[in-house]
Formats: sequence, structure tokens, C-alpha cells
Amino acid sequence: MSAFVTVHLTPKNPEKMQTYSAAAGPTLTAFGGKFVARGPVEVLSGEHGHKVMVVIEFPDKDAARRWYASAEYQATIAVRTEAMDSVFVLAGE
Repeated sequence: MSAFVTVHLTPKNPEKMQTYSAAAGPTLTAFGGKFVARGPVEVLSGEHGHKVMVVIEFPDKDAARRWYASAEYQATIAVRTEAMDSVFVLAGE
């Protein structure tokens, strides 16, 4: 069953965001990941502190965890920290 990583984020540095996106995006394919949605957040109910949400689909939770823990993705985290404030959430069976 598919699993989804949702990333809730607020950009801090547009230049670093471009660098992060260019480096992180290609790391998905080796784990079967693909972007499902991305864009500004519209809050329908409650409070939400971030401005943008990204949804990434993986074949299962194990693939998502392996992607996040991979050396390739981990190498992007220093730039990610400079680029944005973010929360990564894993959901699915």
C-alpha cells in the first residue's frame, strides 16, 4: 500500500530553496518516490504555521524511510536547514 511523506514548510532563503530542490528531487526515484502535489497551503480549519506543503508518494513506508535515511538525501539536509523551516510527516499503512 502506498505511503506518503508530507512536507510542511516555510521558505527562508529562495536561493537555497532552489539548490535544495535541485539536489533532493532526484533522490526520490531510486526509492519509487514521486511528487503528488506541491504548493501554497490553504487552511480549511485550525491553525497551521507553514506556508507550503509538498506530498510525496512512495510504494510503502519502508521505501519512504529508506529514502529519508539514504546517504544521497541526508547530504541535502544542511542546505535544507538554510533553505526552509520544515516538518516531514510519514503516513500510510
